[in-house]
Amino acid sequence: MNKPLLAVACAAVLVSACGKKAEEKKAGPPPTLITVTQVQSAAFEVAEETLGSLEALVDPKIGAEVAGKVVKVLATAGKAVRRGDTLAVIDAADFALQNRAEQAEVKRLEALLVQQEKLVERQQTLVAKGFVSQNAADDVKAQRTAIAEQLTAARARADIGSRSVGKTHVTAPADGVIENQLVSPGDYVKLGDPLFQLVSNQKLRAHLPFPEAAAPRLAKGQPVRLTSPQAPGKVFEGRIADIRPSVADGSRAIDVLVDLDNDGSLKAGGTVNAAVQIALRDNALVVPEQSVVLRPVGKVVYAVVDGKAQQRVVQVGAKRGGRIELLAGVAAGETVALDGAGFLTNGAPVTVREAPQGAAKPAAPAAK
Repeated sequence: MNKPLLAVACAAVLVSACGKKAEEKKAGPPPTLITVTQVQSAAFEVAEETLGSLEALVDPKIGAEVAGKVVKVLATAGKAVRRGDTLAVIDAADFALQNRAEQAEVKRLEALLVQQEKLVERQQTLVAKGFVSQNAADDVKAQRTAIAEQLTAARARADIGSRSVGKTHVTAPADGVIENQLVSPGDYVKLGDPLFQLVSNQKLRAHLPFPEAAAPRLAKGQPVRLTSPQAPGKVFEGRIADIRPSVADGSRAIDVLVDLDNDGSLKAGGTVNAAVQIALRDNALVVPEQSVVLRPVGKVVYAVVDGKAQQRVVQVGAKRGGRIELLAGVAAGETVALDGAGFLTNGAPVTVREAPQGAAKPAAPAAK
């Protein structure tokens, strides 16, 4: 082969290759594949969220009101009871005998009082006729008064005895479920001994711990939304009933109390997710949280303009339900990067693809 011709051919190949590399360098990096969303102007709820626990507002420990031997137990752990149901019976024989004696004493004194009233009338007649002195009549009246007072005391003792007989039937003070049975037939119980633990789930109280830094934003009466794994899909509404005045030593948290009516789906001791509404902003600018990325200049979003990413430094506010409020740096309606935002730089070319099903969508207005 002719050597000069070979040299010319090699030079042509080298020049062609160099030209292609120059073109590629001039074209820049390939576009980044992203999805986009719009900056929404919507009502946005600012809330403090926490995980709390439930307790029953009514959970009495039912004790013995009289001493004696337990002869019957009618309620066991797990049994649902209504107010007034008999839970146990204590031997009432001694109380009944004592009460019979007290009732008999009442009848005796009633008879004496009737006799004494007649005697007083006779004495007054005799005084009027001059047959007896006024002092003698006064003595009879004093005896009548003493018998009347004795009768009053006897009736009170009889009433106490009747109440004691009634207290041998231990009854439920409220509707609920027996949590613990602490007594068995044959046990001897003393006054005040615990017999049953009753729990009523009709009225519950949620204990919501919040960091002490949140205390200035919390107040009695603020609306609270609660959900629980015990009742999937249900939302319970309430308001802050009280805020404990002290901070817990171990957790450094404040205890916020919310009382709520229970439809039967919640149980004391369970957990709740709670959101206390601090404010509701009518025209907040919101985007999905993944649209906001951290850069050396601060938190930014990337607006998509003419196929390129434009970096916008933003000031962020509250977060709620995967959305974040933007206080400055963007305008409503702007298109910003969503998936892939973390891979962008200012001025980078982008290719927008359709968001996959189930991906974040523009924020919907919050319910007022």
